[in-house]
Amino acid sequence: MRSRNKAKPVSLRPQLEQLEKAGVKLYLNGIPSTTEYIMKNCVNEDTVYMPDYVIDENGKLKEIRYDRIFHN
Repeated sequence: MRSRNKAKPVSLRPQLEQLEKAGVKLYLNGIPSTTEYIMKNCVNEDTVYMPDYVIDENGKLKEIRYDRIFHN
């Protein structure tokens, strides 16, 4: 019999809030943004956004840039 393990969905909000509090800058389509704005505008079933994780010269995460992906 097959196991029916279903992964629980992970909310993006707490992750972004934690990173924002730690000083990580957030962007949406190249514009400085906030967790709240990203949650309102990035979560849309007709639009796909891809995060780009930007690190500094020491390997520390400094920015997350969500850019809209256009596909056919």
